[in-house]
Amino acid sequence: MPLELTQPWYLLGLLALPVVAWYYVRGLTDFARWQRTLSFAVRGLVVALLVLALCGLTLLRPGKDQFVVFAIDESTSVGEQNKSSIDDFLEKATANAGRHRYAFVRFGAEPGAVTPDRSLSAVINAKGTNIAAALEVATAGIPPSHVPKIVLLSDGNQTAGDAIRAALRGGVPVSAVPLQTRSEPEVQVSNVNVPAQVREGEPFKMDILIDSNHDDEGELEVYRGAHKVYSEKKKIVKGENKITIGPLQITGERNTEYTVRIKGFNDKLLDNNTAKALVYTNGKPRILLVDTDTKQAKDLAYALEQEGIKVDVRPTQGIPDTLSDLQNYELVALSNVPATQMSTRQMNLLRAYVQELGGGLLMIGGDQSFGLGGYYKTTVEEILPVRSDFEKEKEKPSIAMVLVIDKSGSMGGQKIEMAKDAAKAAVELLGPRDKVSVIAFDGDPFVVVEMQPASNKAQILDKIAGIEAGGGTSMGQPMRDAHETLVQTQAKLKHVIVLTDGISEPDDFDGIAQNMAQSKMTCSTVAVGDDCDFKTLEQIAKVGNGRYYHAEDPANIPQIFAKETVTASKSAINEVPFTPTILRSSAVLTDLRIEESPPLFGYVTTRPKPTSEVILITDKGDPLLSWWRYGLGFSVAFTSDAKGRWAAEWVSQPIFGKFWAQVIRHAMRKSDAKGVFVQTTQKDGLATVTLDAVTPDGKFLNEATTTVTVLEPQGGERKLMMAQTAPGRYVGTFPTDKPGTYHVQMNQTAKGQPATQQSRGLVVNYDDELRIRPTDEKLLEAMAQVSGGSFKPDPEAVFAEDGRTARQPLPLWPYLLIAAMLVFLADVALRRIDFDLVLGRQKPPMKMVMAKR
Repeated sequence: MPLELTQPWYLLGLLALPVVAWYYVRGLTDFARWQRTLSFAVRGLVVALLVLALCGLTLLRPGKDQFVVFAIDESTSVGEQNKSSIDDFLEKATANAGRHRYAFVRFGAEPGAVTPDRSLSAVINAKGTNIAAALEVATAGIPPSHVPKIVLLSDGNQTAGDAIRAALRGGVPVSAVPLQTRSEPEVQVSNVNVPAQVREGEPFKMDILIDSNHDDEGELEVYRGAHKVYSEKKKIVKGENKITIGPLQITGERNTEYTVRIKGFNDKLLDNNTAKALVYTNGKPRILLVDTDTKQAKDLAYALEQEGIKVDVRPTQGIPDTLSDLQNYELVALSNVPATQMSTRQMNLLRAYVQELGGGLLMIGGDQSFGLGGYYKTTVEEILPVRSDFEKEKEKPSIAMVLVIDKSGSMGGQKIEMAKDAAKAAVELLGPRDKVSVIAFDGDPFVVVEMQPASNKAQILDKIAGIEAGGGTSMGQPMRDAHETLVQTQAKLKHVIVLTDGISEPDDFDGIAQNMAQSKMTCSTVAVGDDCDFKTLEQIAKVGNGRYYHAEDPANIPQIFAKETVTASKSAINEVPFTPTILRSSAVLTDLRIEESPPLFGYVTTRPKPTSEVILITDKGDPLLSWWRYGLGFSVAFTSDAKGRWAAEWVSQPIFGKFWAQVIRHAMRKSDAKGVFVQTTQKDGLATVTLDAVTPDGKFLNEATTTVTVLEPQGGERKLMMAQTAPGRYVGTFPTDKPGTYHVQMNQTAKGQPATQQSRGLVVNYDDELRIRPTDEKLLEAMAQVSGGSFKPDPEAVFAEDGRTARQPLPLWPYLLIAAMLVFLADVALRRIDFDLVLGRQKPPMKMVMAKR
């Protein structure tokens, strides 16, 4: 029988044997040599027995005890009608377990734990079927001392993993019990097939596949974006139904999202009643122009249309909030758009659009752009080639500002942190000759920062960081304190910003605001959240000649404070006529004769970033036109405007349209599809992107470095290289394990030069778990066959012995310790008793004994 040592390093204990030998040699007993030799052997045996006990000497005996794990599929696709059959199977099987052991693991998209009680194994996610993961967990839960066996109860419709490979790798027989799929009435939109790309205006057809497990009648709707383009009642039969609609045409969009919906059918699951598809359109370049006043944007839009660039004009409420919307444009232009009109999500999407998808961004100046728009330290400022902070000119008037911040208990968490960040940003934007004070309030006012020069930034920022939320809300006295503080302060401009998220105790707020206005101060208010006294705050700002803001999202507070600080300081706008000066020559300025251009009447002061290219400057040397590459895209800043306030003389001149057309063409995403064809497919959780490219002279584009950037639905990012598989053909794959829209940006370089740049997208609709599919008995039978299990086993035969054995360990340390104790007693006897005397043997004379020694 085989033996094993569980802790073999204890064999080092055998090093004690030389010590025993030394004592034997140095022993002075008068016992006979045979007795001393036997004593030495016995002592060595005691040491050996103890060492083997410490080493965990174990006897491995062949055993036939089984350990069976029942893997139970509880995903959405398994019908409720299986519950009784599962319970019946398990009851019959476990009734015949006898001395054998068993456990359970329930699984869906992920497996639970292996437990002896079925109810203790929780299903983490039922919207998926990962048989492979369930087999791996079941295999790991079987103790090695038992004959392993797995019984799988499933419909076999796996949505992740490779069940057959897992069964082969596990080395454990898997017996498969097929379960029936859902029997409730079900209708689903299985697929929407459209061309991956078409020319603008080219007619095409859409194939819609609808699967049903019964005959039915209902309504089919098709939307292009938010607009319904098709609606009709349809009769369907059991099985697959193919419905073709068209011809369809696309004009005025780059990436068009079609949504197919069904309704009015006898249906249980609603999540699979909608499916989407994307169509890419080739056509003239299109840009999005966002302006706070769309009427004033018409001059620029008309001029660009005359230059062959299509323009969509939207107000700030129309700023895209999805990448799919942004992908319709080669460039987004923000004309006098404040940061307070953009959410954090919209800013992050804009960054992804430029950095990862190669889009262009243009910011045009105005009294609500750059620093005046509150862009300091925002995501958009990160994209731009200029900074919103700048060194204040000496001749600009100084400002004294008091920040009155609510620190009541309701301001806890994100609100107070955003308020502190906002106060810090305001201090950072002030010049060294400006002054600032910070008053926090709950039920009482607390002076956090005494009025002092803003040049003491480190000390001021440290004190602001110490503000903590707690208490009630009383806003009147801190406003009076702010007024008194500014009355005692020498400054050309005086401004108060009040921030609160609640309703204050009653007070004469109109009177306080009037006193501020009479003292030539201004007062702006910021309401945070939805529980404020909006009318009072709006009235305070109106009487105090300031501005009122409502920050529904606390994350917008820093932008509001930054905007207020720059606006109140009146230092960012320079409204003096000037003629642009070329600082750096560029092909963009070809044939424009900038030196002879009409004057511009103002601009917003900014500061260029170190690696940006400043092309045009003002008469004071400030940036007028600057740009840089940001990731895969391009970003441009023009600090004057493109409308009647500062560019009135330009609008009516030929230079206006040509200048803006050349700037925008330089910055926009280059997506000429001539000689390039892209196809995207998705199957079994894997997307394949195929790009075919030829050169302008008709030859295959070979040995080009082709990269793909994938933006996932939840905001994740993945980069990969496409491999060339044929002349001019490049292929890349990536997993699509999340439903939603995947945006794909492909970039090719050949011999170190940019070759092609393409953007595409694909849609992964609802989880495969929600699809109508019959039980996959072929998979279950193949899994049982390759693993040595059985298909459709009899529950009474689950625990039947099959001739396999497992090594069952028998720890020998108790027996070794008993043996060591018995041998130790013998050793004591050998050391204490003279057995020659006991046996009546004559001892040799002492001298002879000494001589022998």
